[in-house]
Amino acid sequence: MRRDQDKTLATRAPASPFRRISDRLKSSWRRSRRAALLALLIGATSISNVGCSVFDRIKDGPHDTTASYHDDYAMRIEYPEVQQCASAPAEAATQATAPLALEDPSKIPTLELTLEEAIQLSVQQSPVLRSIGGTVITNPDGTTTTFDPALAHANPLTGVEAALSDFDAQFTQELFWSNADQPQNLASNNVVTQFTPNTLQETYGTYNAELSKQTAQGASFALRHSVNYNYSNRPTRAFRSDFIGFLEAEYRQPLMQGAGTTFNRIAGPNSQIGQYNGVLIARVNEDVALADFEAAVISLVADVEQAYWELSAAYRVLEANVKGRDSALQTFQYQQVRLEAGAGRSDEEAQAQSQYYQFRAQVEAALASTDGLYTREQRLRYLIGLPASDGRLLKPTTTPTDVRVVFDWESALGQALSRRVEVRRQRFNLKKREMELTAARLNRRPRLDFLGQYRFRGLGDHLIGGSDKEAFDSLYGNITDGNYQEWQAGLEMQFPVGLRAASAAVAHANLNLRRERAVLAETELRISHDLADAGRQIMLTHQLLETNYNRYLADQRQVDVLRRRYRDGTDNINFLLQAQRQVVTSEADFYRALAAYNLAIRDFHRQKGSLLAYNQVQLTEGQWAAGAYQDAHELGRHLTPRLNPSDVEMPAPLTSGAFDPSAPQMQSFMNAPATDAMLESSPQPVESPQPATAAEDAPSA
Repeated sequence: MRRDQDKTLATRAPASPFRRISDRLKSSWRRSRRAALLALLIGATSISNVGCSVFDRIKDGPHDTTASYHDDYAMRIEYPEVQQCASAPAEAATQATAPLALEDPSKIPTLELTLEEAIQLSVQQSPVLRSIGGTVITNPDGTTTTFDPALAHANPLTGVEAALSDFDAQFTQELFWSNADQPQNLASNNVVTQFTPNTLQETYGTYNAELSKQTAQGASFALRHSVNYNYSNRPTRAFRSDFIGFLEAEYRQPLMQGAGTTFNRIAGPNSQIGQYNGVLIARVNEDVALADFEAAVISLVADVEQAYWELSAAYRVLEANVKGRDSALQTFQYQQVRLEAGAGRSDEEAQAQSQYYQFRAQVEAALASTDGLYTREQRLRYLIGLPASDGRLLKPTTTPTDVRVVFDWESALGQALSRRVEVRRQRFNLKKREMELTAARLNRRPRLDFLGQYRFRGLGDHLIGGSDKEAFDSLYGNITDGNYQEWQAGLEMQFPVGLRAASAAVAHANLNLRRERAVLAETELRISHDLADAGRQIMLTHQLLETNYNRYLADQRQVDVLRRRYRDGTDNINFLLQAQRQVVTSEADFYRALAAYNLAIRDFHRQKGSLLAYNQVQLTEGQWAAGAYQDAHELGRHLTPRLNPSDVEMPAPLTSGAFDPSAPQMQSFMNAPATDAMLESSPQPVESPQPATAAEDAPSA
């Protein structure tokens, strides 16, 4: 501690304990030890009282002021340099123009698009399956792509090829050289010194090679070859250098634990207790990945259809608000003329002007709000892979359905419980748990293996060649002569007493199986409820469609009557302004109900597992590599059908066969007209207005 710091501490402390300690150190060792203990206690007490203030007054040392590599470089934020390939989404991101906000849609070129074309574009533009929420930015790892099934298959840890690799032949070899130069501790009069040199000098060489193969029955075959070379200065050796080696074959067959194709196909060879990564488990994992991919495709198709019908409704809502704004402008201008002529009132003119601006605000909101036309159009653009804006305006041309659709409940429920991808996925999980329980039960047995070995040994002064007259001139010649043969056969048993871990694995697998069964039953129950809700929504939305249309017709007649009465001067302007607001609201509600009815039909198809077939979307495997076709052709030449397949014992199949979620289904619905009881005493609806299909039919803002 520096002198200035010592002075500071001395002025703050009335009596320095350190000075007393230094005096006591000069007396004796016992007194100094007591003083040291006392100083330690006093120092600890003072530090605990003042906290960190003493350490704060200590200035930084040289090591504290030296700049570190991590201060200005290692923790610096940098931009990574990666290789990015040109793709349609990347080009669409860079080609986007300024967004549309309050432009007149009637003056913008249109791009007519059917629902079928929109769905085709959405599934063909990018390998990434998009969603309305756009979670690819916030959760890129959770984004589904077309690569996910292939990634599950090619996973080096849990994929099918990884499970099959456990049965591949393994080849290992090693070659080492070493040297020994050791002085010996020998007495000069010892008899051993005549046969042992004073300095032992030897050179060693070791070569080992092994080729092993694991079979599906659990057996393992191994072929080993070992050669040891030794050069020594020992005088007792017949050859200064020699080669000793053997050629060995080994066969090991598990008889209890680890035996049989059932266990090895589920758990894999040499698996640990509770670990199951066999070929069948890997196959189920791949099927689960395919189910997840199919669910993502269904979600994409549902989002595209939702964005399409919402955009179609946004056009009609904008058209209704534009008509209301024009009607309010006419009323306002008419009231201005009356006021200038002295026949009107200023408060009525202000009311008409206020309603005009109210409808104008609604038109602006219908254009650029979160539920406006341009927002809906951009949402559909994202789903089909187009730029955010390119100077054109997407216009739906598919006519929405307005006829009443009645589904056959029994047929729809049966299809939902068999075609829903969630049910199929859960059934695969259940199948996986069943196989795990089977493997766990087979694993609760002692390890009893039959082991057989046969070996040819040899010794030679040379490795290869030499004179045939001498017995040990060549190692390989000595081995091939077969004069020295060894064999071994027997049983090998090993197991923990009580099999506690294996019993726990069985209990765990049994609980997992029961859980998956309960989840499957609950999934089917939930699907039946969701299907019932979807069927109820179809009936409700169609009834609301008819009700809102009849309401729209009534509001139109009311506006016509009140306009005539207002122009005749027999009625107040308030009734006319209110009627104008009501007719715009009822027309917008009608078109929203029309979009909701088409979305309800979509939801019913989604709940019963027929959305892909309903939208003509098919899932197929991509093209194989050219080498895969060649391998399949060459392998097929060696496979011939059996004359009597019933004589062959085969494990139980994993699945019941191929399943096509996009296959056409039997029509289980019919178009039915509305009944008198549904319409009651309301006027019969006339033909509903059709959506605009050309640029000149677009509403003018």
